[in-house]
Amino acid sequence: MKRKNVCIFCSSGKYIPQIYNNDAHRIGELCAQKGINLINGAGSCGLMGISSDACLANNGTVTGVIPQFMYDLNWAHKGLTQLYITEDMASRKQKMRDLSDGIITLAGGCGTMEELWETVTARHLHFYDHPIIILNTAGFYNPIKEWFNACVKEQFVREANSDIISFADTPEEAIRLFEELPERVDCDLQDERH
Repeated sequence: MKRKNVCIFCSSGKYIPQIYNNDAHRIGELCAQKGINLINGAGSCGLMGISSDACLANNGTVTGVIPQFMYDLNWAHKGLTQLYITEDMASRKQKMRDLSDGIITLAGGCGTMEELWETVTARHLHFYDHPIIILNTAGFYNPIKEWFNACVKEQFVREANSDIISFADTPEEAIRLFEELPERVDCDLQDERH
């Protein structure tokens, strides 16, 4: 089955070094070129806005999901293909997961990390079986990669779950992994316990 909807977790901050903007722009372009619907938090600023603008400028489609309070503050991107307004932040994250066939996480801060790790936990527990990819622009996520490898080595994460997240160095690799990585296979959750 061809994956058609990718959720992008990323920063909505305005003052970000250009190298991160470039990769967000490229992700948007690639989604449009490959006919992949880009899903995000509907923000108009930062990497979120840049990826949306690039996708739309190349005749792609973007679905945004935003909580009511952010919509009321006029934070929503005005040109999205489709917009969902949710009751709160928790339902926003769930809606983005429900709509997606996989996740690509770009550079970001606390909010991006919350979205990422909640989804990683959901994948670990088989509530979300699609791929989770981290785009490691300019080595931004090297500390996370080292920490995750340490978790596997010290058995805080089982070896069988070492592929629960994947890292990409370029937007092209991130999209390729989104298209090619397998779904998680069913397993007995009893086996997940240490």
